[in-house]
Order: sequence, then C-alpha cells, then structure tokens
Amino acid sequence: MAAPGADPGPRVVLVHDYVLVFRGAERTFSAIAECWPQAPLATLVYDPALTGERFAGRELRASWLQRLGPRQGNFRALMPLYPGAARRLPVADAGLVISSSSAFAHGVQPAPGAAHVCYCHSPFRYVWHERERALEATPPPLRPAMRLLQRRIRRWDLRSSRGVTHYIANSRITQQRIFDFWGRKSIIVHPPVSVERFAPAPPEDYFLSAGELVRHKRMDLALEAARRAGRPIKVVGDGPELTRLRAAYGTAEFLGRVSDSQLETLLARCRALLVPNVEDFGIAAVEAQASGRPVVAARAGGSLETVIDGETGVLFPPGDVDALAEVLRETAFDRFPPERLVAHAASFSTERFQRRVRQVVESAWGENAASAVHATSRG
Repeated sequence: MAAPGADPGPRVVLVHDYVLVFRGAERTFSAIAECWPQAPLATLVYDPALTGERFAGRELRASWLQRLGPRQGNFRALMPLYPGAARRLPVADAGLVISSSSAFAHGVQPAPGAAHVCYCHSPFRYVWHERERALEATPPPLRPAMRLLQRRIRRWDLRSSRGVTHYIANSRITQQRIFDFWGRKSIIVHPPVSVERFAPAPPEDYFLSAGELVRHKRMDLALEAARRAGRPIKVVGDGPELTRLRAAYGTAEFLGRVSDSQLETLLARCRALLVPNVEDFGIAAVEAQASGRPVVAARAGGSLETVIDGETGVLFPPGDVDALAEVLRETAFDRFPPERLVAHAASFSTERFQRRVRQVVESAWGENAASAVHATSRG
C-alpha cells in the first residue's frame, strides 16, 4: 500500500485547535502540513491574515464559530462552545485524519473506519492538570460556573480520546498524562525546531524569557528571581498577565510580540534563556541552544529531554525562586561552549520530526487498514 500522503492513498485531512498566533504548536502543525501538501486543513477558528501568510493555497475549513471573528485576545470566551464545534468540523470525507491538539482538535468525528492519528501537545490543561489554576484566574462569582464547565469538558474530552486510533505525544510528560487521564498509550515524537534559523553571536548582559503571558507560564517566577539577583531581564510575549507583570516588575523590559528575526537576535545575544515553568516540551529552549546560548529551566517536564544539566544549561527545582535567583547570580554562563549547544539542538530538527511523523502515521494507517480487513473477514 502506498504511504499516507502519496497518491494513490487515503484522503487525508489535517486538524488543529485554532490558528490565531504562530507559536510552538502552530509551527508543529505547519511542519505536519508540509508532509501532506494536498490535504485540506481544518480548525475551529483562525486569523485570516495569519493563515493567508502561512498556509497560502491550502483548502481551509473552519467551524461555524469563525463567523464570530474571534482573535487571540478574546477566543477563550468561546470555550463552552468549542467541544460541540469540534465534533462538527467537516472531516467525514477523510480516510485518515491527523489532528494536532492541545485542547479540542482530537474531538473531531471522522467517518466510521477512518484512522485518526492525534499529535498531542498536551491534554487540555485547564480541565486536567491545571484546573485549579484556571479557577484561580476566574472571578470568584463565576467559579461555580467554571467548575461545572470544567467537569462537562472533562467528560467530553475523555469520550473524545476513545475515538482516536493512535496517539503521538510530544514528550515523556505528555505521554504520561495521556495515559493517566485517558488510559491511552502513545509514541513520543519530539516537536520540530527550525534550528537552521539560529546562529551564535557575542552575548550581551541580559537574560531572556519568552512565551505567552498566562499564569501557567510562571513568568512572575523568572521576573522575581531576576530582581532578587539584580540581573537585567527582557520578556518576549503578550497575554492577559502583561498588565499585572508590568506593574509589579517595572525594571524589566517587556517587548511584546516580536518578529522571527528579532527573536533570533534576542536569543543569540542573551546571557541565557529562562524557562521558569514546567513545559510540556519547550521549543524555545532548543532555539536558544541552536543560538549557542544556555538554558536555565525548571527540572521537570520537557526540559529533562531538551536540556543537559551542566552541559547545555542549568536545571533548578520547579517553583523555587531562591534557587533560580542563585543560578542567575552565581553561574558563569560563558563556560557553556556554543558549539556544544548548537550540536545538541540539531537533534531536534524539522527534518528529523517530519521523517519520524511520516513513519508513525504510515504504521498507524497500516494497522487500521489491517484491522478493517480482519473485521470484514470475521463478519
């Protein structure tokens, strides 16, 4: 049988939660889309400017929620509607669905007998492992309603997981969560990193932290540690926490969202990249190493797979602001050879990712086809 994506072969549809920004999950989805260049793309909601730039010429299917014109600043308000909209996404014409999911995309409903391979960035954190943090961010009068919504989505999420034929996890911690929450096994394929975009440069005197400014990213930990250590810090990113963090840490430099070229320069020139939270994987950590700069990261989650403690960076106990401040104050960051960091980052290349994803999907399609033949012969 021909490999999926080849012609002839199964009709493939690719699904992603939402395309409103272009960060790690969207870059991963873009790399998957390159593997199946003729496949239609489906998503709950998208920003036309972003998709027009990144997925020009592709057939793009969206849910009915697209008519509401959501954007990154307000799409979370539609959370109660996403499960139903995901189930109605048009994928029934596919023999093979490949979803890229950190929330709702794995809940699509393919046709009976179709294979559904889900690349899981994380089970939906706000109804599983970070539901208490989501409640804390909710105004107190609305918390009872949020608890009800979390329970409803959690039940839907568990049912949806049973409709996926094969799971791919982006890291060991995600693999464990897939098993703990859904009782499903998965294969690990680390996300793609465009390591060729980055190159070392002489460092300047600042630390860098980058990511969406939401509570679970723990940017406050990095900022507080930098303040205690008396070290300058620049923050890349935007989000609902920006106003609070800017008010609390006026000496930090908040850069907002930056272009790819600006980020490349910032990474190459920093003393080190700070990753204060427990990442599911953490693409930025690999990008920093591809830039020849070490990473200071929480000793948990994806950092255990991307950072070699003492060789390509320093790991500290998760949540320990004093330990992080000590690392910033006491570590000689020039002792990390840029060539060693660049070599380590190369093992996470986009080419490696795409080759491995094709292999896993082809195997999954073959297993699904063999199961269908067996079921027909028994019938």
